[in-house]
Amino acid sequence: MSAQLDMIPRYRRMTGADVERVAGIEAEIYPHPWTRGNFSDSLAAGYHCWIVECGGGIAGYTVAMIAADEAHLLNLSVAAPWQRRGLGRELLGFAIKLARDYSARRILLEVRPSNAAARSLYAAAGFSEIAVRRGYYPAGGGREDAVVLQLSLEKE
Repeated sequence: MSAQLDMIPRYRRMTGADVERVAGIEAEIYPHPWTRGNFSDSLAAGYHCWIVECGGGIAGYTVAMIAADEAHLLNLSVAAPWQRRGLGRELLGFAIKLARDYSARRILLEVRPSNAAARSLYAAAGFSEIAVRRGYYPAGGGREDAVVLQLSLEKE
C-alpha cells in the first residue's frame, strides 16, 4: 500500500481487542485517563465506540452515547503523534455525522476549562457553553470543574 493511502483516516468500530491499546494511548495523553474498564464498560453498554486508523495504527478514538434524540460525546482523543494535524477536527466531524445519522437533535459534552486545545476545537465546530459542573474531574490538587458544551443538530 502506498504511504499516502496509508495516511487516509479509516474508521471502524472499536472491539474488545482494541481496549488495551486505546487505554495505553489514553494513559499517554491524559494525567487522569479513562481506564480499561471505562472502555470495556462502554463497549458492553452498546455505546458508539469508534477507532480512526492512520499510518497502520490507532490514531484516535471516540465514544458516544446516543439515546432518543440526544448524543453525549463521552471521549474524543487523538494519539500524541497525530495531534495538531487536523485529525481531532476530522474525528469530531465523524462523531457529529454519527449523531445526525442516529437522529440526535443535539450533542452534549464536558470539557476541562484547562483544556484550551479541546475548547478551541469545539468552539470552531459551533459548540456553545451551557453550564458548569463543579468539581467534576479529578485534578492534581483536588477537583476541576467541567464546562458543559452543546451543539444543536436541528435544521435551521
